[in-house]
Amino acid sequence: MVDYYIGTMGFSYRDWVSSFYPNMMTARDFLPYYGSIFNAVEIDSTFYGIPKREAVLRWRDSTPDNFKICVKVPRSITHEAGLINTSLEMDRFFETIKHLDEKLGAIIFQFPPSYTADQFDTANQFLGELPKDYDFAIEFRHRSWYTAQTTKMLKAHNVCWVATEFEGVPKNVDLTTEMVLIRFIGQHGRFKRHDEEQIDVAAQLSWWQQWIQSQSDHVHTVYGFFNDDYSGHAPGTANRFKNILGLPVVNKEQPKQMRLF
Repeated sequence: MVDYYIGTMGFSYRDWVSSFYPNMMTARDFLPYYGSIFNAVEIDSTFYGIPKREAVLRWRDSTPDNFKICVKVPRSITHEAGLINTSLEMDRFFETIKHLDEKLGAIIFQFPPSYTADQFDTANQFLGELPKDYDFAIEFRHRSWYTAQTTKMLKAHNVCWVATEFEGVPKNVDLTTEMVLIRFIGQHGRFKRHDEEQIDVAAQLSWWQQWIQSQSDHVHTVYGFFNDDYSGHAPGTANRFKNILGLPVVNKEQPKQMRLF
């Protein structure tokens, strides 16, 4: 059996009011409402800095028991320091996010396109020093990483290689753990608004469904997170993917969604 956790990258967007969130809903009610429809979210704000403990507790306490919260490692660690001399900051990060308790999902390292495989030894050493009681996933955006050597490294450290739908990045589907994490990103800035799906991505979603099915004997957990840039409206596309996967879709009669294609 595969456990599916499907949701969006972030949950608090103005364009989602009336298209996903009910009219007049306040921001403090967004996450509880979101959690009644999806069972996972990727928190984007942690990329910009270590969150306050109060925020982490609010995320934890605003969501159902079976909900998973995936967090991105701060860019000060991945982009600015390039993993060098970051042990103290990583400790501070772990000290905060541990309060998510059983709701903590994957911890995601996202690297910039400028981070090349010239840093292989640095990454290898860093990953070897990570605690073993968390689930980690790593996203590389430079093609130099797409080698058998990277696959071997990630398998050795039990770190998931993130599969990404993003321009210029290969569709990586190398299994390095029994967890799969797919990030459906799209082209940044391609849509002027994000209140409805604006292109049909059913063929791409079906491809992923077929690939997941082909790997089901080797996978126990699948995360899938959608960005608004992928097809125009992340919640609608996340529900579309759930439908293709054969998962229950919660439809609260919001306008425009699930009727376009």
